[in-house]
Amino acid sequence: MAEITEQAERELVRRAVVPSVLAFPAAAAIGWAAGGSGVGISAAIGVVVVYANFAAHGLSLAWASRISITVVQVVALVGFVVRLGVIVAAMFALNTLSWFSPLAFGLAVVPATLLLLAYEARLVMRGLGMTLRIPADPAAARAAEARAVREAR
Repeated sequence: MAEITEQAERELVRRAVVPSVLAFPAAAAIGWAAGGSGVGISAAIGVVVVYANFAAHGLSLAWASRISITVVQVVALVGFVVRLGVIVAAMFALNTLSWFSPLAFGLAVVPATLLLLAYEARLVMRGLGMTLRIPADPAAARAAEARAVREAR
């Protein structure tokens, strides 16, 4: 159906593992140095949440691309709101723990998100995921076929 090519989306998610794995200990170390173990763990969790969010987005788009362009649009728009809600809910749930630092979590989530988006843009600019084929709407395709049959008579 709508091919943002499923394998290209999966490849974007797979290639983002390396920078995310490198960012995890960096966030933990910076947080630990700034405020102790709780801050370090909170920052590291923020990086994990960002990658999980990115992976959920990429894999859900890959799934939707097998169905239709409309489903891709719905998944992209509604999925954003759902994933954002999950991040906020995770932050509130983790905030019930005595060691959790919402400030460190937030200060890790924002730059990690920006860096991951920059990395994704770099991959796309290099050509990964550039094969976008949008199929004809099934109703429009049927109408075109019916018109061709009428004109052929």
